[in-house]
Amino acid sequence: MADVRTVADLAREVAPETEAGRTLAPELVEAIRGQGLFRLGVPRSLGGGESPPAETLALAETIARGDASAGWCVSIAATSGLLAAYLPESGAQEVFGDVRSVAAGVWAPKGRGVTVDGGVVVSGQWSFCSGIGHADWLFAGFVHDGALKVAALPKTALEVLDTWHTTGLRGTGSHDCVARDVFVPDSRILSVLDGPLRDGALYRFPVFGFFASSVAVAALGNAFGALDDFVALAGRTPLGSSRTVAERGSTQAAVASASASLRAARAFFYEAVSEAWEAAQGSEPVPVEARAGVRLAATHATRTAREVVSSLYDLAGGGAIYDGAPIQRRFRDAHTASAHFQVNATSFELPGKVLLGVPARTEQL
Repeated sequence: MADVRTVADLAREVAPETEAGRTLAPELVEAIRGQGLFRLGVPRSLGGGESPPAETLALAETIARGDASAGWCVSIAATSGLLAAYLPESGAQEVFGDVRSVAAGVWAPKGRGVTVDGGVVVSGQWSFCSGIGHADWLFAGFVHDGALKVAALPKTALEVLDTWHTTGLRGTGSHDCVARDVFVPDSRILSVLDGPLRDGALYRFPVFGFFASSVAVAALGNAFGALDDFVALAGRTPLGSSRTVAERGSTQAAVASASASLRAARAFFYEAVSEAWEAAQGSEPVPVEARAGVRLAATHATRTAREVVSSLYDLAGGGAIYDGAPIQRRFRDAHTASAHFQVNATSFELPGKVLLGVPARTEQL
């Protein structure tokens, strides 16, 4: 964790460069890669961390406290690393055998596949390819014979379009990628819905819940970072006032409330992750109730984080409105994270159905 805090400090330092370049700053990529933080979900047999979910998520949250885009890229790469367990052994070795290899992923079935001898020819265009700038592979969803599949595509076979012009999380470099008739051998094709081919508690942990949690920890880290930024500026005395911002009772109450909300949401989040992880230690699938708990906690954490950052942005006043103001970036990043389909307002509905005993499709919990 001490090494990760050093990475987080670097992420904070180079955040303006990361945002301006719409990709992680080169020295930050090397620091993250050097610590193996892009490969926390990859099996140990392939040189990855195979780290417990709470550990991976806490590390990504710490980095997001420095810069949300950096934390986002770490947690999303960990999620992509999990897919090594879904590939045949030869395909997993090809994708992750190099200990510096990093994968990005968009599982939405935006491509089409045609069967050929030895594999499938895949074409498509995928949006939101977070971290594609530093990735070597893209896990891309496609439809094949009516089934939803995912192909591991080398970045060298893709065209990366400069599409990531966004409100926030600019440093994630989540550009569109295009594949035109790319041959993919059977060894690099998998099904997320069919489950992993490799055993292990990490790969029994709900993969869709891990995906939602990856978004949540970036949002949580960003919100705690916004609280740090606000405390740093609260020592100033506004024009026409004899008291600092920190000396105002309204500020004190608002900061205390923000801190309590964040810490409560974080506690619920890691409690839900812990319950699902405990269930994953057995040989049976993680129960629906535990999977629903992870999804509920991830959505709640992300949306609570957005509310907290918005309140701090309001408290900061005129100093927050300028380009380059850290809290302005935190505000934009918070709202961009909460727009993700895994944690948007409608994502409360599926856990709500489970809680109410209403029939629901739970295969993607």
